[in-house]
Amino acid sequence: MMTAAAHPLARAQASAPPILQLVGVRKTFGDFAAVERIDLDIRDGEFLTIVGPSGSGKTTLLRMLAGMEAPSEGEISLRGQRLNDVPSNRRPTCLVFQSLALFPHKSVGENIEFPLKVKKIAPAARKARALELLRMVRLPESYYGKNVMKCSGGERQRVALARALAYDPEVLFFDEPLSALDYKLRKAMEKELKDLHRESGKTFIYITHSLEEAMVMSDRIGVMQAGRLVQVGTPEEIYTRPSTKFVSEFMGEVNVFEAARENGVWRIEGIEAPIRLALPPSMSGADKAAVVVRPEFMRFVDAPGGADNCLSGVVFNEYSLGSRIQYQVRVGEKTFLLELSRANARKGEGDAALIGWDSADAIVVGT
Repeated sequence: MMTAAAHPLARAQASAPPILQLVGVRKTFGDFAAVERIDLDIRDGEFLTIVGPSGSGKTTLLRMLAGMEAPSEGEISLRGQRLNDVPSNRRPTCLVFQSLALFPHKSVGENIEFPLKVKKIAPAARKARALELLRMVRLPESYYGKNVMKCSGGERQRVALARALAYDPEVLFFDEPLSALDYKLRKAMEKELKDLHRESGKTFIYITHSLEEAMVMSDRIGVMQAGRLVQVGTPEEIYTRPSTKFVSEFMGEVNVFEAARENGVWRIEGIEAPIRLALPPSMSGADKAAVVVRPEFMRFVDAPGGADNCLSGVVFNEYSLGSRIQYQVRVGEKTFLLELSRANARKGEGDAALIGWDSADAIVVGT
């Protein structure tokens, strides 16, 4: 699979000047800092997703970018022009709300044409553009006269996207627009949004708490924690090289454990067996570390020496994931997750198990 960093569009974006730039952006409410001094360049034409837990500041950041909140400090600029004091209705941007905010008494065509009507575009040109946008969002032209409330949830989502594109914005913002959809429809819409992004060439800035949405759609992902952007990178960079323990845990189910070095020997807290760690240069003198091993990098081994690190435990539980099996293996008081293909799933609940991983497959970060 081609990663975002390897994609020709991503390379072009990386060399282009930013369309949106944030310098020292901060937002306070009384004594509380919801967003804390963010510096970020957003590339023209990229799909950037901001993720983070509830209360991390991602929605406040989006509201500032969309002009619904003013920064307390710092500067937001679009193609070099300062936006701080420009109201949302005078910015070349559009926000797709979680609620969609469609006009329930109007037809699909009337909803899509609304921005064009405000701009006093002639009726024939409005309809032609609406039909063009219906095709772009994969709705039949026959939906033009259909009442929007007679559309399904996924269809209304497409109408909202078409209306946003009718504004012809330079940047589209999305505030968790898929959160109310069922799983199957949400997965379909993720792919369609990514296709629409490529087809339209617009800059998409997307807010979600869903790791899956971010990984599927994004050129880059920004992870927020307590009002700060703690890491920005391609999906592969965020997943395989998280910069902090928080990022590694946020980006999916992982094995995270504390390790300490004593007399030159590293051990996991609460487990006597020594382990081997490949420390990054920045931690060469550290005596404590947080170690992250993803479940797919752990395996059952037949004997000590079958992996750089081996621990003896007991299979506590197993979960079917279709083509793969996830195991919980208890080693003392700690539980480790392994995720294996069915062909390698040779253990059952209650079996003794020797589990292992190679030091090159572990991510080591500061505690």
